[in-house]
Amino acid sequence: MASVPNRRSTMSLYVDEKDLDGHSVRLVLKEKDITADIIFVDEGNKPEDLNILNPYGGVLTLVDRDLVLYQAQIIMEYLDERYPHPPLMPVDPVSRATNRQFRYRITRDLFSLSIKAESNEAQVALDAKNQIRDNLEALTPIFEQYAYFMSEEFSLVDMCLSTILWRLEYWDIKLGSSSKAIYKYADKMFQRETFIASLSDFEKEMRRIV
Repeated sequence: MASVPNRRSTMSLYVDEKDLDGHSVRLVLKEKDITADIIFVDEGNKPEDLNILNPYGGVLTLVDRDLVLYQAQIIMEYLDERYPHPPLMPVDPVSRATNRQFRYRITRDLFSLSIKAESNEAQVALDAKNQIRDNLEALTPIFEQYAYFMSEEFSLVDMCLSTILWRLEYWDIKLGSSSKAIYKYADKMFQRETFIASLSDFEKEMRRIV
């Protein structure tokens, strides 16, 4: 694990303002009311110290004194454990494992399509958008049964999924008429003060939020 060149007194998060994983982490920071320096970084113009901190060349990196983390799900769970209120993961082992599995599937099945959805190749983008739409529509029954994703409690899973839902309008993805429950869930997520506070300028522009 990389060491921090200069000991820092506050937490810092390096993040791409367009990144879904980064948005999920910023949501956790706001939900927990954690004070942190959020440093928006352009992939093509990374600061020199970031290249030292992140051995994989990525942007998303959390620095908390001598600790350096650079994988979104690890960062999210670390923040939840270090700042336990409000809790964003279940207590019992089975439910915690299930929570992790849901997040894995969201990132694997949906986050992985986000880059293709913004491809300059029209057919590639269209195919990705159709897959995102189909995956979300298949989840409709879940939102008709639970207040949140497969749970009555707000959790890290909702933070991951809500970042995708925020981008649907930007990607011009329209869900079918049978997906009203998903839109209702999305509106509930977007109305949280912490969600609005988490948005980068780029994400605000997606829906013309001032």
